[in-house]
Amino acid sequence: MPPEAPAATADEARSGFQLPGLLSRWETLIVGLIVVVFIIGASLSDEFLTTATITTGTFDMIEVALMALPLALVVVAAEIDLSIASVLGLSSAVMAALWNAGLPLELIMPLCLVMGALCGAFNGILVTRFGLTSLAVTIGTLALFRGLAFVVIGDESVTDFPSEWTDRAFGTIADGWIPNVLVLFVALAIGFALLLHATPFGRNVFAIGANVEASRFSGMRVKRIKLTLFALSGTVAALAGIVISLRNSTAAANVGTGFELTTVAAVVLGGVSIFGGKGTIGGVVLALILLAGIQKALTLAEGVSSYWIQIVTGILLIGSVLGPNLVSRAREARAHTSRSRGSWPSPGVGLSNRPRKEEAE
Repeated sequence: MPPEAPAATADEARSGFQLPGLLSRWETLIVGLIVVVFIIGASLSDEFLTTATITTGTFDMIEVALMALPLALVVVAAEIDLSIASVLGLSSAVMAALWNAGLPLELIMPLCLVMGALCGAFNGILVTRFGLTSLAVTIGTLALFRGLAFVVIGDESVTDFPSEWTDRAFGTIADGWIPNVLVLFVALAIGFALLLHATPFGRNVFAIGANVEASRFSGMRVKRIKLTLFALSGTVAALAGIVISLRNSTAAANVGTGFELTTVAAVVLGGVSIFGGKGTIGGVVLALILLAGIQKALTLAEGVSSYWIQIVTGILLIGSVLGPNLVSRAREARAHTSRSRGSWPSPGVGLSNRPRKEEAE
């Protein structure tokens, strides 16, 4: 019998599919795309490779970047949360309503985070306790939470937040070019990376995404882990709602509309398999840089419509799903061909010791 193909290593399981040669990891391919985008962006505008562009590009993507971190864990567990942008909007609306009611921001912000955790837990309960698919559940709560946001504050907006908080959200470190919110993102990225890649909890998340039934039979508390992931997703989405409200000095029910598409694109483009069990936080961070570079390059380019940002994002989302799938199919086809060739003797091999029919007679 032909030798069996070696089992996938833990590194392969975490990083997604691998390309031959130098592009041995999906992250390497993203780095190459980032270089290409930066070269093209610099050729389109002299302002592309400036500290001011980096600062504004960070501000443009910060809420999506924050929400992408916990969403990556949810997708690794073979689930999805499409309600994150609506939780962001609900958090902003609740923030506005509580500020109008006279509560201090020091109390409002923790309450918004608790609200976000409850929204995420609501999604998790419907998925884990009632056996509903996360896609259907979060499409429903996408509309539900956004509707609740308009019920809370209506079409109004609040713009009179204290300047010490808005300055922090829109300010930079030591009046330089590094935004304060970037420090928040880096801290959360490190935390989620450690959680996913360096703890038993993270290993359980990978195992659940790879084979939920095997994980359940091995004694993992699958429902509790998934519920925790959805609660984390809701909490960070609420944090993003706080950040965008202070950064723009405006809290309203309609903020963040459509952010879920870009967030999902960043996660999937970062190498997180939509089927679960594969992905890295590092890949998601690289994908965020790539998307930010594309968005800024198209914004600075003269004569280019802003609608191209959505078009390119959609193309990248499709490509990031289609690419690994095609590579996986190619590998399976090669493995099948190798097994087929190895299971039959080559012509003339092994036949010399067999008696001929006439000799046997």
